[in-house]
Amino acid sequence: MQCLSTILVLSAVFAGSSCYEVTNLTFPASFLFGTATAAYQIEGAWNESGKSVSRWDHITHTSSIVVDGSNGDVACDSYHKYKEDIEMLKQLGVDFYRFSIAWTRIIPSGFANDINQAGVDYYNNLIDGLLEAGIEPWVTMYHWDIPQVLNYIGDFSNPYTIDYVVDYADVLFSLFGDRVKTWITFNEPLSFCAHFPLSSAAFGVHLPAGISEYLCSHNIVIAHAKIYRLYQLKYKWEQNGRISIALNTEYAEPATDSPADIEASNRKLLYDLGWYAYPLVHGDYPRVMIDTIRNLSAIQGFPFSRLPMFTLNEKVIIRGAYDFFALNHYTSSLTADASSVIGSPSFLNDDLVEQFKDPAWGNSSASWLTVYPEGLRKLLVHIKETYNDPEIAITENGFADEPGVLNDVGRVSYYQSYLSEVLKAMLEDGVKVTAYTAWSLMDNFEWYNGYTVRFGLYYVDFDSPDRTRTAKESAGYYRNVIQTRCLTENCGT
Repeated sequence: MQCLSTILVLSAVFAGSSCYEVTNLTFPASFLFGTATAAYQIEGAWNESGKSVSRWDHITHTSSIVVDGSNGDVACDSYHKYKEDIEMLKQLGVDFYRFSIAWTRIIPSGFANDINQAGVDYYNNLIDGLLEAGIEPWVTMYHWDIPQVLNYIGDFSNPYTIDYVVDYADVLFSLFGDRVKTWITFNEPLSFCAHFPLSSAAFGVHLPAGISEYLCSHNIVIAHAKIYRLYQLKYKWEQNGRISIALNTEYAEPATDSPADIEASNRKLLYDLGWYAYPLVHGDYPRVMIDTIRNLSAIQGFPFSRLPMFTLNEKVIIRGAYDFFALNHYTSSLTADASSVIGSPSFLNDDLVEQFKDPAWGNSSASWLTVYPEGLRKLLVHIKETYNDPEIAITENGFADEPGVLNDVGRVSYYQSYLSEVLKAMLEDGVKVTAYTAWSLMDNFEWYNGYTVRFGLYYVDFDSPDRTRTAKESAGYYRNVIQTRCLTENCGT
């Protein structure tokens, strides 16, 4: 093992922390490397070729919620420049490219009675171009850009949206399933059900905290399972693809070694990750969520638990509705017990924990993203031990820095250290990690942060009408890792 070179140790990633030891183990030849984007964040062409208004079109055009006042109207202009995207992917040498399909581009009305051929043509061209380049398409069906017409009627808190999104999935399978063999139904339901302010006027809906989060997530789990069962019954025998749902979580590191904080850490992981993974693997919500939210609801005067319950039939449909475990992970937090504090009804209060960042961890340009690579290894071991030792594909992992940084040593350090922990989990802990996805292929529209932070392997000049792309240092590093399966210059020594 060796210590990172001086230039990396001095980068912002490890400011204030000790030198990180990178493993000289190597990734097996079968391990898959990829990168990812999302439709709203890169495509642009927001009102072209029959596309309708999505929730994020509505948000960015009617509110000031984005910090720099920007939007995704043009973004990276990938709707017109997808061939350049494919060329960048070829330069990297990735095995797969994870991208999302815009519901509003395929079914502008939100309902599967009218398919937009221009949208179908765009994704056919992208998929065929990837396959011609030897790159496997991994497709996300929903990455936060629901048609605004459905947002007006309650988004995923409305149970009827389950039927609408299953119909949408059916259309995607029928159109693209002959070539797409890896599907992600939903990206990060924890983010769009619980962490985004769905009750704000910017989203066009006014839903009660402490109830809407659970309705949304409950319907997402059922919708995912129904999409999975639809595929098994109608398409699996011919298309032979695989399906998962991308779940995200920080690692909850105990703030102290006290039993209360250790229990709080475990509880937090069950709330954030187990909220979705437990039903899929074990058939119901974690018992700690069921009991705690029921008790809190009673204390708060509700005549019912704010956490919905699955019917017996739903449990049967949900359990086992996945082919692999898809994980998005960026950062960790210290976690302390706060069970003595009963807050107002809210998912963010119901876990009875307090979280904060360790000042010794490295920083990034995103306030929420601190660097603690050991957290990823611990999280992977937790998944192995809690969810029946599944195959795990890391479907997002990445680092934020400021606009204009081409010599992005912070991102190189981040990838090197986090991939090192992945290797240790695989080869020392026996975790079945089979794929890794770097977020993101290129700088793009980062939701509330607009264009003020960047995650890309490629720099995008958003001041240029051509949206010129330039490879960063991290692109060269990642390309070398893919080619050599090695994180350092002297693996195996």
